[in-house]
Amino acid sequence: MKKLLWWLIAGMKGGLNRAKIIKMLNERPYNAHQLSDELNLDYKTIRHHIKVLEENNIVKSGDEKYGKMYFLSPAIEENYDIFTEIWEQIGKK
Repeated sequence: MKKLLWWLIAGMKGGLNRAKIIKMLNERPYNAHQLSDELNLDYKTIRHHIKVLEENNIVKSGDEKYGKMYFLSPAIEENYDIFTEIWEQIGKK
């Protein structure tokens, strides 16, 4: 999980935005529009990062199509301390 998080957050373009999404979803579930508003990012940008996070089992979604809510996966919840460690190193830049 540690290598995956480093790759997704620090090793790829857009990693800081993915890290911000993870931080938001750790507080509570959000849909893509809410994340777009809260993070002041384009909706399509949010959808792209959510797709990347879902493909890597970091984010899970509900079943509904409209207003689909996103949650952190159990895998990232169990390893959130690793994410915090990475965030402290890159999030302050």
